[in-house]
Amino acid sequence: MLNPATPAFLDTLRDRLPDAVFRTAGPEHLEEPRGRYRGAGLLLAPGSTQEVATIMQACHAARIGVVPHGGGTGLVGGQVMQEGAAPVILSLARMDAIREVYASENVLVAEGGAILSDVQAAAREAGRLFPLSLASEGSARIGGLLATNAGGLNVLRYGNARAQCLGLEVVTAQGEIWHGLTRLYKDNTGYDLRDLMIGAEGSLGIITAAALKLAPVPAASGTALFQVASPRAALDLLALARDRVGDNVTAFELMHRQGPEFLIEAGLDARVPLDPVPEWMVLVELGLPEGLAPEDSLAAIFEAAVEAGISQDGVIASSEAQSEALWAIRETIPEANRRIGSISSHDISVPLSALPDFIDQGGPALRALGDVRINCFGHLGDGNLHYNVFPPKGRDRNDFEKIRPKVKELVHDLAHAFGGSVSAEHGIGRLKVGDLERYGDPVKLAMMRAIKTALDPNGILNPGAVLRG
Repeated sequence: MLNPATPAFLDTLRDRLPDAVFRTAGPEHLEEPRGRYRGAGLLLAPGSTQEVATIMQACHAARIGVVPHGGGTGLVGGQVMQEGAAPVILSLARMDAIREVYASENVLVAEGGAILSDVQAAAREAGRLFPLSLASEGSARIGGLLATNAGGLNVLRYGNARAQCLGLEVVTAQGEIWHGLTRLYKDNTGYDLRDLMIGAEGSLGIITAAALKLAPVPAASGTALFQVASPRAALDLLALARDRVGDNVTAFELMHRQGPEFLIEAGLDARVPLDPVPEWMVLVELGLPEGLAPEDSLAAIFEAAVEAGISQDGVIASSEAQSEALWAIRETIPEANRRIGSISSHDISVPLSALPDFIDQGGPALRALGDVRINCFGHLGDGNLHYNVFPPKGRDRNDFEKIRPKVKELVHDLAHAFGGSVSAEHGIGRLKVGDLERYGDPVKLAMMRAIKTALDPNGILNPGAVLRG
């Protein structure tokens, strides 16, 4: 049983920590972006790893819950605790330093509160690339991105956050510091605790710093938007593109016409430069080595796609401004979704070859539940779809609350039936704890609970997230 963070506990901390640590929680700390979770708690913003350790020691001794808070951009309620004794909300916002850049090693060391866009900028200044990229990169922080094993736009080529991390500095539930901030690419000295902490969503430890992998900056990049006849044709186009340029396909994003229609409905300034707007389209990004021209490569891919009957229309960006305009279509869709308000949003993955069948079966099944619209888009190259269900135009999502659980269950059951996952890149948080129990392997769950008990015996780290308390 956990205790609340009381004024007496606060007085105890004031004797051990500087005044700068103590903050007043704002809406950004107490509510997640979709507005489905609202919480309370005592906000603390440590400025060093040792201050994090001091907080954790006190919370462990007093049996007070700790909810780690990065950029607050998570979409599964992992950063907001709305039930139980009021916890400490531990913000890493003050721990945002880029500690070191080792350009010759392709390594950058950043604190857990470093904002992703700042890490990207530091890499660019060193002539390198940190390829993790997602819509919230201007506010998402490295600790949270690693804690959720974030994905994003470039997973096809560079992998999830896990694949872009070499070592970690972590504070345990008991307030001990694990100095695992190695820059080694090879280290087979026992259990890989780094991979245990990545994706644990702050339930096993607090990530205070990370050694991140950098990559060479492609000599040239190119962007194109191609119409495709269907999701299956999109997969054929992906195979064709990879046959021609190999692993130089950086991103391959599938979009249904509903996405651009939502942009217009939500009053957002992003337009598809194809007339008519196709039912299905893919946004392709290439990053090529010196000597290869992206526009020529994309033109050759398009010509081959037309010849194979995969595509009939497309546009290839001839400038950086045109490339940005094409990407704005894809990157603005989540904002349009938020403005319209979904009945239920889903972050699922299925094996690539099963994606077309999932889409073919999902639409009719959902429409049998009610008059709904489906915005299907996402990272086709790695099998991850954002498959979101909305009310018809002129209706509010609150009118459909009665069918929301059925919508979610239908989508998740179908993804599971195809051998997929109900959480491709957003994590479990609090929103999907029941889903993990429903679809997860019993042995895996037992092992997870054993690890949680061993590393956090008092159950204070992010209570209720990932596993039930």
